[in-house]
Amino acid sequence: MKKILLVLALIITVAGIAQKNDVAPDAAKAAFSKAYSGAKNVKWEKENSNFEVSFTLNGQEASAIYDSKGTLLEFEQEMKVTDLPTVVTAYMKEHYKRDTVKGAAKITKAGGAVNYEAEIKGKDVIFDEKGKFIKEVKD
Repeated sequence: MKKILLVLALIITVAGIAQKNDVAPDAAKAAFSKAYSGAKNVKWEKENSNFEVSFTLNGQEASAIYDSKGTLLEFEQEMKVTDLPTVVTAYMKEHYKRDTVKGAAKITKAGGAVNYEAEIKGKDVIFDEKGKFIKEVKD
């Protein structure tokens, strides 16, 4: 009985992983493959009415959001905390004195607008390309 339950649990786990990676429409997958042919560790998830793909690109974590037609809506790539704009670093030191920035990312929107993300415990703090605070998002 234990073996049967173990096998069932394994099947459900594998099916869940396969379904997660098979969630995106062909148009989104094709656009992603064309744009990021060197991507590794590719994982798709549904995000509201869009599709987010997480992957590794040139040794860095990245993600992209596509709509169902395969249009890229947003690209996010991990960056070193020390590479955040100086104004962002200054803002974080002034407004989040007790928190250490644990991660950072550069987010490029479909229209070309750039945002920066500073990750602290339980929150992402978002800035525009000039380093102006936009919002705080809970993880």
